[in-house]
Amino acid sequence: QLLEKQKLRAQYNIHERQMRNYVARAMRKSGVTGEVLVQLLESRLDAFVLRAGFVNTIYAARQFVSHGHVHVDGRPVNLPGYQLKPGQIVTVKEKSRRMPLVQESLSNAHPPAYVTLDKDAFSAQLARLPQPDEAPILCDLQLVIEYYSR
Repeated sequence: QLLEKQKLRAQYNIHERQMRNYVARAMRKSGVTGEVLVQLLESRLDAFVLRAGFVNTIYAARQFVSHGHVHVDGRPVNLPGYQLKPGQIVTVKEKSRRMPLVQESLSNAHPPAYVTLDKDAFSAQLARLPQPDEAPILCDLQLVIEYYSR
């Protein structure tokens, strides 16, 4: 259980306290806890920037967001943990579009079904909340939930 929890934390580059808070929030919401946890984690701005293909790693995504390279619905947001809602549009700042990192990452981007990407406009939209099997998570969510349930 501990190993699975650590794998999930590493995939989203979040601290233990943040992970504990996400699991607690998922448990409070109605629905299957594992599904809700995936939806909460995948709607983080840094995870979305990674899934949209603006950058190649979660570490780069966190830095990209915190350095102010993205706008959400036209407003600058520099919080990697910002929770996106379905329908919100994330765009790369005008000056940042020339960065080689963004150019290269976007040319190789293959976003999942819940992300609508417009490569020409350097923007992506969270079309809907993802299902657990759509998100590229490499761990057993049930073991993670059991770890925090004790």
